[in-house]
Amino acid sequence: MEESRSLNFIEEFIEEDIRNGKHAGRVHTRFPPEPNGYLHIGHAKAICLNFEIAKKYGGKTNLRFDDTNPATEETEYVNAIKRDIQWLGYTWEGKELYASDYFEQLYEYALDLIRKGLAYVDDSTAEEIALQKGTPSEPGKESPYRHRSVEENLDLFVRMKDGEFPDGSRVLRAKVDLTSPNMHMRDPVIYRIKRQHHHRTGDTWCIYPMYDFAHGQSDSIEGITHSLCSLEFIHHRPLYEWFIQHLGIFPSRQIEFARMNVTYMITSKRRLLQLVNEGFVSGWDDARMPTISGLRRRGYPAAAIRTFCDKVGIAKRDNWIEIEFLESCVRAELNQTALRRMAVLDAVKVVITNYPEGQTEWLPTENNPEDEHAGHRDIPFSREIFIEREDFMMEPPKKFFRLAPGATVRLKSAYIITCDSVKTNQETGAVEEISCSYYPDSKSGADTSGIKAKGTLHWVNAATAVEGEIRLYERLFTTENPLEEGVDFLSKVNRNSLHVIQNAKLEPALADAGVGESFQFLRQGYFTLDSDSTPGHLVFNQTVSLKEGWTPKE
Repeated sequence: MEESRSLNFIEEFIEEDIRNGKHAGRVHTRFPPEPNGYLHIGHAKAICLNFEIAKKYGGKTNLRFDDTNPATEETEYVNAIKRDIQWLGYTWEGKELYASDYFEQLYEYALDLIRKGLAYVDDSTAEEIALQKGTPSEPGKESPYRHRSVEENLDLFVRMKDGEFPDGSRVLRAKVDLTSPNMHMRDPVIYRIKRQHHHRTGDTWCIYPMYDFAHGQSDSIEGITHSLCSLEFIHHRPLYEWFIQHLGIFPSRQIEFARMNVTYMITSKRRLLQLVNEGFVSGWDDARMPTISGLRRRGYPAAAIRTFCDKVGIAKRDNWIEIEFLESCVRAELNQTALRRMAVLDAVKVVITNYPEGQTEWLPTENNPEDEHAGHRDIPFSREIFIEREDFMMEPPKKFFRLAPGATVRLKSAYIITCDSVKTNQETGAVEEISCSYYPDSKSGADTSGIKAKGTLHWVNAATAVEGEIRLYERLFTTENPLEEGVDFLSKVNRNSLHVIQNAKLEPALADAGVGESFQFLRQGYFTLDSDSTPGHLVFNQTVSLKEGWTPKE
């Protein structure tokens, strides 16, 4: 975060706390994901916010897994989340933490509430409890079990813990305020019976705390000074503070910020899981997915995502960010860092008839003109090369500065050539081979030919070309807001979002690429080597196009 910019509202709160000497000026944040899926672009904002805020004020950030719902949580997700955070460039304080670390302490907190007459065991069904809570315009009604004695509640809750009762038969509710206009305050459920194997505690527990009970208390146990939550939790804050007050525990401060919604993306783990399970994508890390692992596989640099989150800023109201802005950040980063290479996706052969047969020369070319330290590489050039099929036309329109019968172009970092003749398929009319002549005195960097070629083409030497698979992507969804109310989001899936090109011709240097390494394919776009690659089969994902598709709105 740039120091020169004005403070956002969260920073204003924190600096107020520091001025007042609250917590001795200490700043301690946390990122508390539930391990029930992979992180997405929305989580990236929360990660950046929590870690950058702490870094700005010399504080710490915990990673705590909110693992209180064992039915949907898996160790796979835990490992994926840790990997994503580290990839984004952040390191949490000490070892990762878990809400399950505090199950015993949370249980004791619940006993404390019961002893204070502030919690009771309720035998009502979920449907009955929902009716008891009333509506936003009507107060709630007391459960027939609300006035159980402290002794009876203690006995029943201990027996709940000991596994005497079946799942769903009883819950523990906080005794708060059934007349509150805030529905979350109307005697919320804080414990339920759920016999489900837990990924860490196994079968030790058969009762599990609800989010509202576990979250704030976990913050308090860890000494979190500023609990930064998305805006959907603003109505939970009074309950968060109620528990802190009545338990007499460390007073963490909850502050809400707006979620980040990006056009053409969804940020619902449940729906992302649905895409995976129903085969719309190949997995959580499919390069079309808005998950951090998917963006990484697509080739989005971590630095670009951090820049994007920073530039979007922190808002108090939910808003939509154009995906083109995200792509702009990615493009700007890759322009500075990605090595340049040549790749021909739809090849047609060019024979340079006056170039010596059997001769190969190595021509120097820059790796990245935007990076003076990137150096140069040598590329092979000989009598037969490949160019893009779309770079040749038999009958070109005006201002077609590419190759055509009798036309002259420059080959990138090589020579100027002129098209002399064309071989076509007699049945289809398709161009099969182009014959050209070159000008020996037109070599790039030492051109004395005096010939002015208006167009420059990329190319690949035929004899040394390596073949590869290229995956081109469109938006995964056909509409800016796939979760528009009243619309089945699956109906908005773009069934043509993936286009695969086989047998693309690549310059030989790309054979040494590493998985995740990004390149600019000249005149094509930015591409990244995919994890599906093998030594004999290179696979590249299109990251973004070369063309800037976003301009700031007025």
